[in-house]
Amino acid sequence: MSDERRTTWYRWEDIPREELNERLARRLITGDRVMLAHVYLKKGCVVPRHSHENEQFTYILEGALQFLVGADGAEEVVVRAGEVLHLPGHVPHEARALEDTLDVDVFYPPREDWLNKTDAYLRKK
Repeated sequence: MSDERRTTWYRWEDIPREELNERLARRLITGDRVMLAHVYLKKGCVVPRHSHENEQFTYILEGALQFLVGADGAEEVVVRAGEVLHLPGHVPHEARALEDTLDVDVFYPPREDWLNKTDAYLRKK
């Protein structure tokens, strides 16, 4: 029996960059059950408080993000290059770019709102 599954090779520079607003852009790779994203945030970018069912890992490659976690944003976590933040599903959070930042976000399951472009909270100017 042959395995019908196929491997897929990606190069970030070949993936279209989606400009969400003047300070936020992303590139997405989606598998069957996991989503990987390069997220580009310019200094001062604010990702408004939100929550989602998806488990999330945020790995900072360059720059730094300040996360305000919880319904009231009382827990502050600054994540810098080489560091990872794990956010369980349904945990409210917001992020602020302390400097120009490139992060890798991993989501399980994939973010349907990102795929079908119903993530209006990210598209505000």
